[in-house]
Amino acid sequence: MDHRAGVDEVGRGCLAGAVFAAAVILDPARPVAGLTDSKKLTAKRREALAGDIETRALAWCVARAEPSEIDRLNILQASLLAMRRAVAGLALRPAAVQVDGRHAPDLPMPVETVIGGDASVPEIAAASILAKVARDREMQLLDRLVPGYGIAVHKGYPTAAHRQALRNLGPSPWHRRSFRPVKETLRD
Repeated sequence: MDHRAGVDEVGRGCLAGAVFAAAVILDPARPVAGLTDSKKLTAKRREALAGDIETRALAWCVARAEPSEIDRLNILQASLLAMRRAVAGLALRPAAVQVDGRHAPDLPMPVETVIGGDASVPEIAAASILAKVARDREMQLLDRLVPGYGIAVHKGYPTAAHRQALRNLGPSPWHRRSFRPVKETLRD
């Protein structure tokens, strides 16, 4: 049977933390009800769906690209790297891959980009949920490791509070130094 994987990433616009990507091959015999764009779901609903996806999918993998890789490659290339890692980590090799958005990673199988795929393609929606849940969990941990930035609240995005914390504290080891709001706070 030819399996199709859905792929999505989360965290491209953040100032801190890794960019996460997930790849999911759903099992047609064990559908997961309620799949949609992770941004349209509450955190509690995403957590519940993530458990269902992990239990029912034929294969899934969450991967990442670190802040140092983001700074070295740029955020787009790091996102594509995380996507390649997610697909490579699947227990089953997909015959084809569908990716949310305009940019496709270089993969050894056909890849289709789908604008708004996280809201219209169940496999991509499942990937968006797994990536978001994994990243949010890491942001909770990061908040405990580097208190004072409010990362548990803003998840690393460039909110006014996060930018103020950067000005007050300077960047942590997990901040993306190539991003302008972080670069502006680097002290010589």
